[in-house]
Amino acid sequence: MINGSKRLSRPLRWAMVGGGVNSQIGYIHRSAALRDQSFVLVAGAFDLDPARGQAFGETLGVAPERCYADYQSLIAGEAGREDGVEAISVATPNGTHFAITKAALEAGLHVVCEKPLCFTLAEAEILREIAQAHNRIVGVTYGYAGHQLIEQAREMIAAGQLGEIRMVHMQFAHGFHSAPVEAQSEATQWRVDPRLAGPSYVLGDVGTHPLYIAETLLPGLRIKRLQCNRQSFVKSRAPLEDNAYTLMEYEGGAMGWVWSSAVNAGSMHGQKVRVIGSLASLEWWDERPNQLSFEVQGQPAQVLERGMGYLHANALLDDRIGAGHPEGLFEAWSNLYYRFALAMDAANRGDTAALAQIRYPDIHAGIEGVRWVERCVESADRGGVWIDY
Repeated sequence: MINGSKRLSRPLRWAMVGGGVNSQIGYIHRSAALRDQSFVLVAGAFDLDPARGQAFGETLGVAPERCYADYQSLIAGEAGREDGVEAISVATPNGTHFAITKAALEAGLHVVCEKPLCFTLAEAEILREIAQAHNRIVGVTYGYAGHQLIEQAREMIAAGQLGEIRMVHMQFAHGFHSAPVEAQSEATQWRVDPRLAGPSYVLGDVGTHPLYIAETLLPGLRIKRLQCNRQSFVKSRAPLEDNAYTLMEYEGGAMGWVWSSAVNAGSMHGQKVRVIGSLASLEWWDERPNQLSFEVQGQPAQVLERGMGYLHANALLDDRIGAGHPEGLFEAWSNLYYRFALAMDAANRGDTAALAQIRYPDIHAGIEGVRWVERCVESADRGGVWIDY
Protein backbone atom coordinates (compact mmCIF):
# COMPACT_ATOMS: atom_id res chain seq x y z
CA MET A 1 0.00 0.00 0.00
CA ILE A 2 2.91 2.40 0.58
CA ASN A 3 3.34 2.96 -3.16
CA GLY A 4 -0.33 3.91 -3.67
CA SER A 5 -0.85 1.61 -6.65
CA LYS A 6 -4.38 1.04 -7.94
CA ARG A 7 -6.26 -1.91 -6.47
CA LEU A 8 -9.12 -1.95 -8.98
CA SER A 9 -9.21 -1.81 -12.78
CA ARG A 10 -11.41 1.31 -12.50
CA PRO A 11 -12.94 3.35 -9.68
CA LEU A 12 -16.54 2.66 -8.67
CA ARG A 13 -19.05 5.41 -9.40
CA TRP A 14 -20.12 6.72 -6.01
CA ALA A 15 -22.58 9.12 -4.39
CA MET A 16 -23.20 10.50 -0.93
CA VAL A 17 -26.46 11.02 0.92
CA GLY A 18 -25.72 13.62 3.58
CA GLY A 19 -22.21 14.75 4.35
CA GLY A 20 -22.92 18.35 3.36
CA VAL A 21 -21.29 21.63 4.26
CA ASN A 22 -22.15 21.42 7.99
CA SER A 23 -21.52 17.70 8.40
CA GLN A 24 -19.07 16.52 11.05
CA ILE A 25 -18.11 13.41 9.09
CA GLY A 26 -18.72 14.21 5.42
CA TYR A 27 -15.16 15.20 4.64
CA ILE A 28 -13.57 12.09 6.15
CA HIS A 29 -15.93 9.92 4.07
CA ARG A 30 -14.88 11.72 0.88
CA SER A 31 -11.20 11.78 1.77
CA ALA A 32 -11.22 8.05 2.54
CA ALA A 33 -13.24 7.02 -0.50
CA LEU A 34 -11.30 9.07 -3.04
CA ARG A 35 -7.83 8.47 -1.70
CA ASP A 36 -6.89 5.18 -3.37
CA GLN A 37 -8.59 5.61 -6.74
CA SER A 38 -11.25 3.16 -5.57
CA PHE A 39 -14.24 5.49 -5.91
CA VAL A 40 -15.10 8.59 -7.92
CA LEU A 41 -17.74 11.01 -6.61
CA VAL A 42 -20.29 11.63 -9.38
CA ALA A 43 -23.55 12.42 -7.56
CA GLY A 44 -25.08 13.26 -4.22
CA ALA A 45 -27.99 14.46 -2.11
CA PHE A 46 -25.80 16.39 0.28
CA ASP A 47 -28.22 18.49 2.32
CA LEU A 48 -31.81 18.77 3.54
CA ASP A 49 -31.78 22.18 1.85
CA PRO A 50 -31.61 21.31 -1.90
CA ALA A 51 -30.17 24.65 -2.97
CA ARG A 52 -27.46 24.52 -0.33
CA GLY A 53 -26.78 20.89 -1.24
CA GLN A 54 -26.39 21.70 -4.93
CA ALA A 55 -24.11 24.63 -4.26
CA PHE A 56 -21.93 22.46 -2.04
CA GLY A 57 -21.91 19.55 -4.49
CA GLU A 58 -20.70 21.83 -7.26
CA THR A 59 -17.75 22.90 -5.10
CA LEU A 60 -16.83 19.20 -4.98
CA GLY A 61 -16.90 18.97 -8.77
CA VAL A 62 -20.27 17.20 -9.04
CA ALA A 63 -22.34 18.22 -12.07
CA PRO A 64 -25.33 20.42 -11.13
CA GLU A 65 -27.85 17.99 -12.60
CA ARG A 66 -26.45 15.21 -10.40
CA CYS A 67 -26.85 17.18 -7.16
CA TYR A 68 -30.23 15.89 -6.08
CA ALA A 69 -32.79 17.19 -3.61
CA ASP A 70 -33.13 13.91 -1.69
CA TYR A 71 -32.12 10.25 -1.75
CA GLN A 72 -35.27 9.18 -3.60
CA SER A 73 -34.57 11.46 -6.56
CA LEU A 74 -30.90 10.49 -6.49
CA ILE A 75 -31.68 6.78 -6.75
CA ALA A 76 -34.31 7.33 -9.45
CA GLY A 77 -32.19 9.77 -11.45
CA GLU A 78 -29.07 7.65 -11.42
CA ALA A 79 -30.99 4.49 -12.33
CA GLY A 80 -31.77 6.01 -15.71
CA ARG A 81 -28.16 6.73 -16.63
CA GLU A 82 -25.66 4.42 -18.31
CA ASP A 83 -23.02 5.99 -16.08
CA GLY A 84 -25.19 5.89 -12.96
CA VAL A 85 -23.79 5.37 -9.49
CA GLU A 86 -22.86 1.91 -8.27
CA ALA A 87 -22.52 2.68 -4.56
CA ILE A 88 -23.67 5.26 -2.05
CA SER A 89 -22.54 6.32 1.40
CA VAL A 90 -25.17 7.20 3.99
CA ALA A 91 -23.93 10.00 6.26
CA THR A 92 -27.23 11.19 7.72
CA PRO A 93 -28.84 11.11 11.20
CA ASN A 94 -29.55 7.63 12.57
CA GLY A 95 -33.29 7.71 12.01
CA THR A 96 -32.86 7.81 8.24
CA HIS A 97 -30.34 4.97 7.86
CA PHE A 98 -32.83 2.13 7.44
CA ALA A 99 -34.98 3.77 4.76
CA ILE A 100 -32.04 5.04 2.68
CA THR A 101 -30.06 1.79 2.91
CA LYS A 102 -33.14 -0.29 2.07
CA ALA A 103 -33.99 1.85 -0.97
CA ALA A 104 -30.41 1.75 -2.25
CA LEU A 105 -30.09 -2.01 -1.87
CA GLU A 106 -33.43 -2.58 -3.61
CA ALA A 107 -32.12 -0.43 -6.48
CA GLY A 108 -29.08 -2.70 -6.79
CA LEU A 109 -26.57 -0.32 -5.20
CA HIS A 110 -23.82 -1.14 -2.74
CA VAL A 111 -23.98 0.85 0.50
CA VAL A 112 -21.56 2.25 3.06
CA CYS A 113 -23.60 3.28 6.09
CA GLU A 114 -22.81 5.17 9.25
CA LYS A 115 -23.50 3.29 12.46
CA PRO A 116 -25.87 2.35 13.85
CA LEU A 117 -27.14 0.58 10.77
CA CYS A 118 -30.73 1.11 11.96
CA PHE A 119 -32.83 1.22 15.14
CA THR A 120 -33.98 -2.38 15.64
CA LEU A 121 -32.73 -5.90 15.10
CA ALA A 122 -35.81 -6.63 13.01
CA GLU A 123 -34.90 -3.79 10.64
CA ALA A 124 -31.29 -4.98 10.48
CA GLU A 125 -32.37 -8.48 9.49
CA ILE A 126 -34.51 -7.02 6.69
CA LEU A 127 -31.47 -5.18 5.33
CA ARG A 128 -29.40 -8.37 5.45
CA GLU A 129 -32.05 -10.29 3.50
CA ILE A 130 -32.22 -7.60 0.80
CA ALA A 131 -28.42 -7.33 0.55
CA GLN A 132 -28.08 -11.09 0.15
CA ALA A 133 -30.92 -11.31 -2.36
CA HIS A 134 -29.34 -8.62 -4.55
CA ASN A 135 -25.72 -9.71 -3.94
CA ARG A 136 -24.86 -6.25 -2.65
CA ILE A 137 -22.24 -5.19 -0.11
CA VAL A 138 -23.08 -3.21 3.00
CA GLY A 139 -20.11 -1.67 4.80
CA VAL A 140 -20.42 0.01 8.19
CA THR A 141 -18.02 2.80 9.15
CA TYR A 142 -16.39 1.48 12.27
CA GLY A 143 -13.47 3.60 11.13
CA TYR A 144 -11.06 2.95 14.00
CA ALA A 145 -10.85 -0.70 12.97
CA GLY A 146 -8.76 0.40 9.98
CA HIS A 147 -5.71 1.08 12.16
CA GLN A 148 -2.96 -1.42 11.41
CA LEU A 149 -2.09 -2.40 14.96
CA ILE A 150 -5.58 -3.85 15.35
CA GLU A 151 -4.34 -6.49 12.89
CA GLN A 152 -1.20 -7.04 14.96
CA ALA A 153 -3.18 -7.58 18.14
CA ARG A 154 -5.54 -9.96 16.37
CA GLU A 155 -2.63 -12.09 15.13
CA MET A 156 -0.92 -12.17 18.54
CA ILE A 157 -4.12 -13.29 20.25
CA ALA A 158 -4.72 -15.96 17.60
CA ALA A 159 -1.16 -17.23 18.09
CA GLY A 160 -1.82 -17.76 21.81
CA GLN A 161 0.62 -15.12 23.05
CA LEU A 162 -1.87 -13.94 25.68
CA GLY A 163 -2.84 -17.43 26.80
CA GLU A 164 -6.44 -18.12 27.77
CA ILE A 165 -8.54 -14.96 27.38
CA ARG A 166 -10.07 -13.95 30.69
CA MET A 167 -11.22 -10.34 30.40
CA VAL A 168 -11.88 -7.70 27.74
CA HIS A 169 -12.06 -4.09 28.92
CA MET A 170 -13.49 -1.59 26.43
CA GLN A 171 -14.25 2.09 26.72
CA PHE A 172 -15.07 5.10 24.59
CA ALA A 173 -15.51 7.87 27.12
CA HIS A 174 -14.92 11.46 26.00
CA GLY A 175 -15.89 14.65 27.82
CA PHE A 176 -17.06 16.98 25.07
CA HIS A 177 -20.74 16.70 26.03
CA SER A 178 -20.28 17.01 29.79
CA ALA A 179 -22.41 20.18 29.50
CA PRO A 180 -25.60 20.61 27.40
CA VAL A 181 -23.72 21.67 24.26
CA GLU A 182 -26.65 20.63 22.07
CA ALA A 183 -28.30 23.95 22.91
CA GLN A 184 -25.77 25.62 20.58
CA SER A 185 -24.79 22.72 18.29
CA GLU A 186 -27.15 21.60 15.53
CA ALA A 187 -24.87 18.63 14.84
CA THR A 188 -25.36 17.42 18.42
CA GLN A 189 -29.08 18.12 18.77
CA TRP A 190 -30.25 15.13 16.78
CA ARG A 191 -27.95 12.79 18.70
CA VAL A 192 -29.93 13.36 21.91
CA ASP A 193 -33.37 13.28 20.27
CA PRO A 194 -34.96 9.79 20.43
CA ARG A 195 -36.94 10.48 17.26
CA LEU A 196 -33.72 10.93 15.28
CA ALA A 197 -31.08 9.07 17.29
CA GLY A 198 -33.09 6.00 18.23
CA PRO A 199 -33.25 4.18 21.57
CA SER A 200 -29.80 5.23 22.81
CA TYR A 201 -27.21 7.97 22.63
CA VAL A 202 -23.74 6.93 23.77
CA LEU A 203 -24.28 3.16 23.61
CA GLY A 204 -24.83 3.38 19.86
CA ASP A 205 -22.80 6.48 19.13
CA VAL A 206 -19.52 5.54 20.84
CA GLY A 207 -19.88 2.20 22.65
CA THR A 208 -20.22 0.14 19.49
CA HIS A 209 -16.79 1.31 18.26
CA PRO A 210 -14.63 -0.53 20.84
CA LEU A 211 -17.16 -3.37 20.80
CA TYR A 212 -16.45 -3.93 17.09
CA ILE A 213 -12.70 -3.71 17.64
CA ALA A 214 -12.99 -6.39 20.34
CA GLU A 215 -15.02 -8.54 17.95
CA THR A 216 -12.25 -8.11 15.38
CA LEU A 217 -9.55 -9.08 17.86
CA LEU A 218 -11.50 -12.04 19.26
CA PRO A 219 -13.69 -13.44 16.47
CA GLY A 220 -14.41 -16.63 18.39
CA LEU A 221 -15.63 -14.92 21.55
CA ARG A 222 -19.43 -14.88 21.84
CA ILE A 223 -21.50 -12.88 24.31
CA LYS A 224 -23.70 -15.14 26.43
CA ARG A 225 -25.51 -12.48 28.46
CA LEU A 226 -25.12 -8.85 29.52
CA GLN A 227 -26.15 -6.35 32.16
CA CYS A 228 -26.35 -2.60 31.52
CA ASN A 229 -26.93 0.54 33.55
CA ARG A 230 -27.31 3.90 31.85
CA GLN A 231 -27.55 7.46 33.13
CA SER A 232 -28.57 10.89 31.83
CA PHE A 233 -26.28 13.17 33.80
CA VAL A 234 -27.41 16.10 31.66
CA LYS A 235 -31.05 15.70 32.63
CA SER A 236 -32.50 17.23 29.47
CA ARG A 237 -31.15 14.26 27.49
CA ALA A 238 -33.41 11.74 29.22
CA PRO A 239 -34.57 9.18 28.24
CA LEU A 240 -31.36 8.92 26.21
CA GLU A 241 -28.20 8.21 28.18
CA ASP A 242 -24.95 10.17 28.12
CA ASN A 243 -23.16 7.53 30.22
CA ALA A 244 -23.51 3.74 30.42
CA TYR A 245 -21.77 0.72 31.91
CA THR A 246 -22.23 -2.69 30.34
CA LEU A 247 -21.00 -5.94 31.89
CA MET A 248 -20.84 -8.99 29.64
CA GLU A 249 -20.33 -12.68 30.22
CA TYR A 250 -18.92 -14.59 27.27
CA GLU A 251 -19.47 -18.22 26.41
CA GLY A 252 -16.64 -20.13 28.08
CA GLY A 253 -16.49 -17.84 31.12
CA ALA A 254 -14.51 -14.78 30.01
CA MET A 255 -15.87 -11.41 31.12
CA GLY A 256 -16.16 -8.11 29.27
CA TRP A 257 -16.89 -4.53 30.27
CA VAL A 258 -17.79 -1.47 28.16
CA TRP A 259 -17.86 2.12 29.42
CA SER A 260 -19.71 4.38 26.95
CA SER A 261 -19.71 8.07 27.83
CA ALA A 262 -19.86 11.62 26.54
CA VAL A 263 -19.48 13.17 29.99
CA ASN A 264 -15.99 12.01 31.00
CA ALA A 265 -14.94 15.60 31.70
CA GLY A 266 -11.40 16.36 30.58
CA SER A 267 -11.04 13.32 28.34
CA MET A 268 -10.24 14.01 24.72
CA HIS A 269 -11.42 10.68 23.35
CA GLY A 270 -10.86 7.91 25.83
CA GLN A 271 -11.29 4.96 23.50
CA LYS A 272 -9.27 1.97 24.73
CA VAL A 273 -9.45 -1.78 24.31
CA ARG A 274 -7.52 -4.03 26.71
CA VAL A 275 -7.48 -7.81 26.29
CA ILE A 276 -6.26 -9.74 29.33
CA GLY A 277 -5.16 -13.34 29.13
CA SER A 278 -3.62 -15.85 31.52
CA LEU A 279 -0.10 -15.03 30.27
CA ALA A 280 -0.15 -11.44 29.03
CA SER A 281 -2.26 -8.42 28.12
CA LEU A 282 -2.60 -6.12 25.11
CA GLU A 283 -3.92 -2.56 25.10
CA TRP A 284 -4.68 -0.20 22.21
CA TRP A 285 -5.63 3.47 22.70
CA ASP A 286 -6.97 5.44 19.77
CA GLU A 287 -5.22 8.65 20.86
CA ARG A 288 -1.93 6.79 20.32
CA PRO A 289 -2.98 4.52 17.45
CA ASN A 290 0.54 3.82 16.22
CA GLN A 291 1.48 2.05 19.45
CA LEU A 292 0.30 -1.26 20.94
CA SER A 293 1.10 -2.08 24.57
CA PHE A 294 2.12 -5.69 25.23
CA GLU A 295 2.63 -6.70 28.83
CA VAL A 296 3.81 -10.21 29.71
CA GLN A 297 3.51 -11.24 33.33
CA GLY A 298 6.95 -11.10 34.98
CA GLN A 299 8.65 -9.29 32.08
CA PRO A 300 9.24 -5.62 31.23
CA ALA A 301 6.34 -3.97 29.41
CA GLN A 302 6.76 -3.51 25.66
CA VAL A 303 5.38 -0.96 23.19
CA LEU A 304 5.09 -2.19 19.61
CA GLU A 305 5.31 0.50 16.94
CA ARG A 306 3.42 0.70 13.64
CA GLY A 307 5.42 -0.06 10.51
CA MET A 308 8.22 -2.04 12.11
CA GLY A 309 9.58 -5.24 10.60
CA TYR A 310 8.98 -7.28 13.73
CA LEU A 311 5.19 -7.00 13.24
CA HIS A 312 3.01 -9.61 11.58
CA ALA A 313 2.74 -9.27 7.79
CA ASN A 314 -0.98 -8.46 8.06
CA ALA A 315 -0.15 -5.47 10.27
CA LEU A 316 2.08 -4.04 7.54
CA LEU A 317 -0.24 -4.44 4.54
CA ASP A 318 -2.06 -1.14 5.02
CA ASP A 319 0.91 1.08 5.88
CA ARG A 320 0.94 4.30 3.86
CA ILE A 321 4.34 5.55 5.01
CA GLY A 322 7.30 4.01 6.76
CA ALA A 323 7.78 3.51 10.48
CA GLY A 324 8.32 6.58 12.63
CA HIS A 325 5.83 8.73 10.75
CA PRO A 326 2.49 8.82 12.62
CA GLU A 327 -0.64 7.76 10.79
CA GLY A 328 -4.11 8.71 11.97
CA LEU A 329 -7.85 8.34 11.56
CA PHE A 330 -7.97 9.48 7.93
CA GLU A 331 -5.58 6.67 7.03
CA ALA A 332 -7.65 4.17 9.02
CA TRP A 333 -10.85 5.20 7.23
CA SER A 334 -9.05 4.99 3.89
CA ASN A 335 -8.00 1.43 4.69
CA LEU A 336 -11.63 0.50 5.27
CA TYR A 337 -12.92 2.28 2.18
CA TYR A 338 -10.56 0.47 -0.15
CA ARG A 339 -11.62 -2.80 1.46
CA PHE A 340 -15.24 -1.82 0.84
CA ALA A 341 -14.33 -1.19 -2.79
CA LEU A 342 -12.54 -4.52 -3.13
CA ALA A 343 -15.57 -6.30 -1.68
CA MET A 344 -17.96 -4.47 -4.02
CA ASP A 345 -15.80 -5.28 -7.02
CA ALA A 346 -15.62 -8.96 -6.03
CA ALA A 347 -19.40 -9.06 -5.60
CA ASN A 348 -19.89 -7.44 -9.01
CA ARG A 349 -17.69 -10.11 -10.58
CA GLY A 350 -19.27 -12.95 -8.61
CA ASP A 351 -15.86 -13.83 -7.17
CA THR A 352 -16.94 -15.45 -3.91
CA ALA A 353 -13.44 -16.74 -3.18
CA ALA A 354 -11.93 -13.25 -3.30
CA LEU A 355 -14.82 -11.81 -1.32
CA ALA A 356 -14.29 -14.35 1.46
CA GLN A 357 -10.70 -13.13 1.91
CA ILE A 358 -11.65 -9.48 2.48
CA ARG A 359 -12.29 -8.55 6.10
CA TYR A 360 -14.20 -5.34 6.74
CA PRO A 361 -17.11 -4.14 8.92
CA ASP A 362 -19.96 -5.72 6.96
CA ILE A 363 -23.71 -6.16 7.31
CA HIS A 364 -23.16 -8.78 10.01
CA ALA A 365 -21.03 -6.35 12.04
CA GLY A 366 -23.77 -3.75 11.67
CA ILE A 367 -26.39 -6.21 12.88
CA GLU A 368 -24.33 -7.13 15.94
CA GLY A 369 -24.00 -3.46 16.85
CA VAL A 370 -27.78 -3.05 16.66
CA ARG A 371 -28.30 -6.26 18.67
CA TRP A 372 -25.91 -5.08 21.40
CA VAL A 373 -27.57 -1.69 21.75
CA GLU A 374 -31.03 -3.27 21.81
CA ARG A 375 -30.01 -5.73 24.55
CA CYS A 376 -28.27 -2.99 26.57
CA VAL A 377 -31.32 -0.75 26.47
CA GLU A 378 -33.59 -3.63 27.46
CA SER A 379 -31.36 -4.50 30.41
CA ALA A 380 -31.06 -0.90 31.60
CA ASP A 381 -34.76 -0.17 31.26
CA ARG A 382 -35.58 -3.26 33.29
CA GLY A 383 -33.40 -2.06 36.16
CA GLY A 384 -30.01 -3.40 35.09
CA VAL A 385 -30.96 -7.08 34.98
CA TRP A 386 -29.02 -9.76 33.16
CA ILE A 387 -30.30 -10.29 29.59
CA ASP A 388 -29.57 -13.36 27.46
CA TYR A 389 -27.80 -12.20 24.34
